[in-house]
Formats: sequence, structure tokens, C-alpha cells
Amino acid sequence: MNDPAAEEPTEAEAPVCPRHPDRVAYVRCQRCGRPTCPECQRPAAVGVQCVDCVRETKRAAPRIRTVFGGSATSTAANSRPVVTLTIIGICVVSWLLQLVTRGAWTDALWFWPWGGVMEPWRFLTASFLHSTSPLHILFNMYALWITGQFLEPLLGRARFAVLCLLSAVGGSVGVLLLAGDPFTSSAWVTPVVGASGMVFGLFGAMLPVMRRLGRSMAQVLVLIAINGVIGFFVPNISWQAHLGGLVTGALVATAYAYAPKERRALVAWVVPVVGIAVLTALAVWRYSAVGVL
Repeated sequence: MNDPAAEEPTEAEAPVCPRHPDRVAYVRCQRCGRPTCPECQRPAAVGVQCVDCVRETKRAAPRIRTVFGGSATSTAANSRPVVTLTIIGICVVSWLLQLVTRGAWTDALWFWPWGGVMEPWRFLTASFLHSTSPLHILFNMYALWITGQFLEPLLGRARFAVLCLLSAVGGSVGVLLLAGDPFTSSAWVTPVVGASGMVFGLFGAMLPVMRRLGRSMAQVLVLIAINGVIGFFVPNISWQAHLGGLVTGALVATAYAYAPKERRALVAWVVPVVGIAVLTALAVWRYSAVGVL
């Protein structure tokens, strides 16, 4: 008569998870057939798969991209507008530092044409500052969020970041180019702060993007017109920065939107290099024209 105890498998014979050898695992991966513990199991169409097989499947899967070169993945982690949220976070922290330091942080980073001569970083940093009124930063951050969550997934994070930064600098260059006579115009000594140059760059980018997608541009044109008119009638708003950002953003997005598929990677590198070179050349030309350089 057989002893039932002798027929039971010993713990040494029990299958164990390859990633966690100290854990007994009777469930097997439907793809590779190896035992997998609960921590290493991932739901599949039929049964479960181990984390190694899931990772290998993702690595082997073709990368689907949008018509502009951005990743077309629908996963929550990759579709989150990280760059947009980062810029908003930087602006909020910077605004709080403006309040806490009672203007010292603002004085170090704001832009005005004469200040940009010796401290060129101000062409960019001014876009991350705002007036002490909460309405200023709230409006800009809301506009950035609305346009950013639409454009960033289409363009991809790197291209979108380039678009934002070049638009920010383009806004300051617009202020410089349209400042008038340096010895009679107060624009040369008037401080400029705010992300509106960047925001208008995103407004401008919407035009070639919408056209490339074959969608109506009417709503975008109305939005640009309304905000543009406000800059001429409401005091303490720099329409020059709006115009500079708008033109810069439209040109950058046009290059991305109409780049041939086989040259998208090259264009992604060329645009920031050419953009920085052109904006720098315009600033140098303007300063030289007035005898500063």
C-alpha cells in the first residue's frame, strides 16, 4: 500500500519564480512557460505573462509616431504633458520666490533692452517671472496648459520644449527690435516679465499644426486676434513680446509640421541651432545698429 505522504512534492521540487527564487510559483507565464510569482505577473489577453516577457514585447513593438514625429502611444505615463507641467511648475515656484524675496528674484531675472546687453540670460528668464497680481500668472498658466496638452503629444516632448524656449526668447527679441529709439523711448528701460511671449508662440504654432492636420484654423485665429487686440488697449501689456513670440512659434512649428518623414530627426536638431543663431543675430544687429556693440 502506497504512503500518501511520500507522493506529495517536496519544497525542493516545487517550481519557483526565476526573479524571486525564494517564492514558490505554480502559475506559469503564457508566453515563456516559466513560473511567475504574483509580484511578477502581468495580465494578458489569455492568462498572465511574466514581467520579462512584457518588457521584451514592448521593446520589440514598432514605435508609432504622429505626423509631426511625436510618440503616438496612448499609455498614461507617455501621454502626460511633462514639459508643460514642468514649465508651469517652474513659473509657480519662481512667482513664489518673487513674493518671498520682495523683488530681489525679479530684479535678477527680468528683461529690459538695456539689461540684455550685458546679461543675455534675461532674454529667457523673464518668461518665468510674472507680476505680483495672481491674475497675470493664472491667465498665462491656463493658456499654457490648454495649448500645451494639445501640442506636446503631437510634437513630442523635445520638439515642444524647443518650441517653448525659442518662443520665450523670441518674445524678448521682439521687445528689443520694436523698442524704438534707445535715447527717447522708455521701452529700453521698462522691465518686461511674463510667459505671454511663450504662450503666443504656442498660439502661433497652432496655425501650421492645425493646417497640417487639415482642421479649421478659425478658432485659433479668433483667439490670437482677441489676445492681440487686448495688448494694445490694456496698459502694462507688452504687445511687442506677444508679436515676437507669435512669429517665432509659427516659424518653429512650420519647420516641424512640414519636415519630410525621413528628415524629421535631422530637422529636430537643426531647428534649435538655427533658431538660436537667428535670434542671436537679430539681437546683435539691433544692438549694433544703435551703437551699443
